[in-house]
Amino acid sequence: MLARLLRVVTLAAAVFSLLWALLAWRAGQPWLMAGGLLLVIALHTGALGLEFLLAACLHAQDPTPHASAGQLLRAWLGECAASMRAFGWRQPWRSTREPDQPQGRGRRGIVFVHGYVCNRGLWLPWLTRCRARGVPFVAPSLEPVFGSIDDYVPIIEAAVARLERETGLPPLIVAHSMGGLALRAWWAAVPDAPARVHHVFTIGTPHRGTWLARFGLTRNAVQMRLGSSWAAALSPPGGRAAGLAAHCTCFYGHADNIVFPPQSACLPGAEARHIEATGHVALAHHPEVVSEVEARLLAAAPEPAAAG
Repeated sequence: MLARLLRVVTLAAAVFSLLWALLAWRAGQPWLMAGGLLLVIALHTGALGLEFLLAACLHAQDPTPHASAGQLLRAWLGECAASMRAFGWRQPWRSTREPDQPQGRGRRGIVFVHGYVCNRGLWLPWLTRCRARGVPFVAPSLEPVFGSIDDYVPIIEAAVARLERETGLPPLIVAHSMGGLALRAWWAAVPDAPARVHHVFTIGTPHRGTWLARFGLTRNAVQMRLGSSWAAALSPPGGRAAGLAAHCTCFYGHADNIVFPPQSACLPGAEARHIEATGHVALAHHPEVVSEVEARLLAAAPEPAAAG
């Protein structure tokens, strides 16, 4: 569903740019031909710039070190490129290029869980890397796109169960943004979840909500608001869902343009890893995140006898 929606958006932008170029040519002003494309790019990059400005202004008393102007500029430029690749190419046009590879008896696999208004195409570089290295993986698309986060519990359960069945081992789970909340909802709903997961990595997940979600009107956006009743019910003090922290590493950043204040991306009690000068989408592919997941995967590899 999301892939079709993003295709419509990207094609509409392309048609608009071509019509602009045609009108400029017929008007005898060829120097204006690129104006339509530049306007589309300016709207996209301008909206991202506003998000970074809000994130910087609302850092408030958050204990995370403030991002400098240079770091924010670097994050903005990186996020412009990363988001265009994700929303203009990978998710609308390439989301099915790397089908799931769950097979690999005795090899630990990875479940990838994407975030808000995304699909499995977000993970395309990860999936290509896993396939080349023979790492089993499953990357579901969470639908309905604008439904409740609780609706994604059966999808995650099916992905985890599939890897368990094919590999014989509990998988690693890598979750970006809202995907981390969907994972926590699954953890709270499935009684034997702790025994079925080797380790969890959340990347830019609004564990405590995000200020920006106040502008969202969909069910899952409302659930991600700061202090939402849904988030409070997800992890009551002493509840079983709170045990996820012992199995979790949270990557967060002072230049995240979607999840802010920064500490809202940290699950209390979990290991927190700060990434500097990196925007929200770009966080999902940051080299430090990739290397940490690969190191954990290598360390978690079973002994040959056990694998046999």
